[in-house]
Amino acid sequence: MKKLLIFSALVATIIAFPAHSRDTVHMLPLEDALKMPDAQAKLDGSVEFYFAGQDHPPIERSLVETFTNKKTNAFGKSDEDACNWVFLSAMIALQDRAKREGADAVVDIVSYYDKREIASATEFECHAGAIMAGVALKGNFVMLQD
Repeated sequence: MKKLLIFSALVATIIAFPAHSRDTVHMLPLEDALKMPDAQAKLDGSVEFYFAGQDHPPIERSLVETFTNKKTNAFGKSDEDACNWVFLSAMIALQDRAKREGADAVVDIVSYYDKREIASATEFECHAGAIMAGVALKGNFVMLQD
């Protein structure tokens, strides 16, 4: 009986392991994530965001380059829902830090997962697994010319 329990536990672990180690890479539209009602409510407009390749007004002063690396619980959510939610969390972190730094914009934002840059003006990179999803962004805090 003891051997059967040990064998059953081993089989369950082997079967469950691939489900927990899934790391699906998604490139998702910025527009969809930024149109979510939560994004409209939580990104207050006090900081402007410009992704790599997007035109922006001239920069008056560069302040600091930074990155954010956010994770969220993905259990029971579609990859897209989890990714959009964690993307919003990363954007809120950039907005909050920009305010603390005295910046009115974040420019040249790129995906920065595992310190690997992916520049896109239309998409962001998200890694989704069975229980977690993550988004990392890097950008420059600046003051734009009026």
